[in-house]
Amino acid sequence: MNKAERELFLKNLGLSIKLERVRRGLSQEELAERAGLHRTYIGMVERAERNITVVNLALIAKALGVSIGSLLGED
Repeated sequence: MNKAERELFLKNLGLSIKLERVRRGLSQEELAERAGLHRTYIGMVERAERNITVVNLALIAKALGVSIGSLLGED
C-alpha cells in the first residue's frame, strides 16, 4: 500500500466512524467517553490525522455497537 492508498484508507475509516457516531446521535465527546479515549483523538481519527491502532479501533467499534468489519466497509 503506497502513501496515497494509506491516506485514502484512513480518510474512509474516519468518515465511517463519523457517520456511525452521527447516526447514533453522539458527539465526539460522548463517543470518546464511551470508548475511554480523548475527544481530540476521536476528532483526529475522523479527520484522518491519526493512524488508529487496532486496539483503539476495537474500543470505538464497541462504543458504537458495531463490528470492526463494518467500520472497515466489510459488512
